Amino acid sequence: MSARTDSRTKPLLLIDVDGPLNPYLALATEGAPEGYVRHWMRPSGWPPDQPLAVLLNPEHGVELLALADRYELVWATTWEDDANEWIGPVLGLPELPYIEWSGAQRAAPRGTFWKTPYVLEYAAGRPFAWVDDEITSYDREWADQRHLAAALLMRIDPGIGLIRPDFDTLARWAAAL
Repeated sequence: MSARTDSRTKPLLLIDVDGPLNPYLALATEGAPEGYVRHWMRPSGWPPDQPLAVLLNPEHGVELLALADRYELVWATTWEDDANEWIGPVLGLPELPYIEWSGAQRAAPRGTFWKTPYVLEYAAGRPFAWVDDEITSYDREWADQRHLAAALLMRIDPGIGLIRPDFDTLARWAAAL
């Protein structure tokens, strides 16, 4: 097996749902952006009588699958395994591993997103790219100081979601490793 196809040598692509895949702020403004379809979902813990409106673009599944030869895809979302039940099938994705957010609260300083220490722990020294709508310069600084491998932290606008240049950036970054 070549190094390029061995998932242990691929960088991780850590994928948040709300923001990057589900541009939830668009629901509050002008509605679904072009290419998105509204789906009604009931993830675990969600009230059964109040379905959740989720906007998804089926092209994102195509784009993520195209990146799967360069990355190991992982859910980095509060949906956890529910992303495999509700999001993945709509996008045509296989079941993916996911980061569990339970357990002891990870400490993060001044303005660092609460997910960041979990992400670094999950990456365990592997190169990774992470797409999330709550990443800031504090998170990049935290990763730079504590993660010895390459890391690309991409903040995605939660009113727009992932767009073509984002996928191009992810492809170029992985190719440059």
